[in-house]
Amino acid sequence: DSGETPHGHFTSRKDASAVEFSKALFPILLLVFLLRSFVFEPFRIPSGSMMPTLVKGDFILVKKYAYSLRFPIANNPFLTIAEPQRGDVVVFNFPCDPSIKYIKRLVGLPGDEIVYKNKQLLINDELMPYRFQEVYKHPRQYGSHVYQENFRDEQHQILITPSRRNVEGEYTVPEGHYFMMGDNRDNSADSRYDCPGFVPWNHFVGTATRIWFNWDFENAPEWQRIWQKIE
Repeated sequence: DSGETPHGHFTSRKDASAVEFSKALFPILLLVFLLRSFVFEPFRIPSGSMMPTLVKGDFILVKKYAYSLRFPIANNPFLTIAEPQRGDVVVFNFPCDPSIKYIKRLVGLPGDEIVYKNKQLLINDELMPYRFQEVYKHPRQYGSHVYQENFRDEQHQILITPSRRNVEGEYTVPEGHYFMMGDNRDNSADSRYDCPGFVPWNHFVGTATRIWFNWDFENAPEWQRIWQKIE
């Protein structure tokens, strides 16, 4: 079960098979690496801070090239593709611990004046209108209401819990940074807090595009959520 190499060394058929297998596997691993680095990366929603848009247990696809192409590992952009927009659902590296990824909705652009008071959002002195849609019926969130919020040309759903205390404040977004909020307005650690605070541009990973699966490992999968577009 062995053969002599041109240099006079003997190798077993098992070794030869392992080499051939490695050669066949390498292009596959390279393709996966390139796809995850530059195209799409899967991400699992760990909490309810983005309800009703995203719920705990959603598995989503993150579009890595939404804003730029970046060098892997170093994460430095080498090609800008588009500018972030209000209403984008963004995955970013948590400023207080970059090894952790967060997901929030982009609310404030550099230079924006943000006011959040009485569960109402003002951007540059303009009230972002929202209207009641329904009482939220998800088993993980009782006593909350679903509203449709409008950012001029962009609409999305948010969750407000009337019985919960407001997290209020006034904020000026510095250059190169963005103001992020969870759609679950009364249950989200976002830019209203010192940590994460304002999120730097170079912490952005990409935008959330679709839910490709749902399972929180405690309850049955919510099949109706599969392949929903994230808005």
